[in-house]
Amino acid sequence: MDRRHFVIGSAASAAALIARPLRAEDAYPSRPITIINPFPPGGANDLVGRPLVTVLEQIVKQPVVIETKAGAAGAVGAQVAANAKPDGYTLLLHIVSISGFAEVDKLFGRQPKFTRADFIPIARINADPMVLIVNDQTPWKSLKDLVDDAKKRPDEIVFSSSGLYGASHLPTVLFAKTAGGLKFRHLPTSGGGPAVTAVLGNNANFFVSPGAIANSQIRAGKVRPLGIFSSRRSKALPDVPTLKELGYDLEFYLWVGLFAPKGTPEPIVTFLRKAVDKAAHSEQFKAALDKLGQELEYLDQPDFQKFWDADAKRIEDAVNLIGRVAG
Repeated sequence: MDRRHFVIGSAASAAALIARPLRAEDAYPSRPITIINPFPPGGANDLVGRPLVTVLEQIVKQPVVIETKAGAAGAVGAQVAANAKPDGYTLLLHIVSISGFAEVDKLFGRQPKFTRADFIPIARINADPMVLIVNDQTPWKSLKDLVDDAKKRPDEIVFSSSGLYGASHLPTVLFAKTAGGLKFRHLPTSGGGPAVTAVLGNNANFFVSPGAIANSQIRAGKVRPLGIFSSRRSKALPDVPTLKELGYDLEFYLWVGLFAPKGTPEPIVTFLRKAVDKAAHSEQFKAALDKLGQELEYLDQPDFQKFWDADAKRIEDAVNLIGRVAG
């Protein structure tokens, strides 16, 4: 065979390979999908994620498994996901605090373990306003009571959080600043579940909690809500005033979003966007959110990317407000 025939034959063979239909083993998804939850069970991520994957696996026709990899206020699981093979089989469910980790590393002069650029946003599922809750045995009946007491006793009142620079630490610090530079003592825990447990056990005096975690405890009468960090009153907590109503110009939401590692092929990202959109808008999932006292606040990839870019700037500013804190 001369060189000309070899080149033509090779080109034809390559074109045939490109044009051939995908084999069954090439189809996505052809095996179980793992979604990393970087927080302990019982937190907002877990409460939203589990009913979502129950519907999602019916759509993708494969098992969808939530794997908990907790630690460092969600940084451990995020790093695992960032380093995962970008093939669509390892995804990350994370919250608002994902935006601040690189900024924290910079504060301490460390090379960031990952940045926002290491992830492809798939969708934002919800945006849960934070609620400031206190143990029902505390004397504070209003947010003014807490603020007045904090002014008299700087560094004595203890708040719990889901971890240093985490999704509940950030709004607490912003609230302290907005309320006139209040000083509290901080009890960081490993997640939202342990943080609310600290309040229930009187190891902490208050917790700025996601509504998904707080609502059941409020209904049970175990904690008292003093204010909600939203633009309007919550349908689930209609009697709880917003911070803005009380004179504090502050909003803060714990949103939950789904991410894929950087480099995940576009056809897989498109498949996931469509599947997650369908799952999130299903009556089954919306009913699960309703039981948590939440509403669907869904953003598909383009809008989620735009939102994430703006929200991240606010989170980075909050991290720098906290400054360097030893863990």
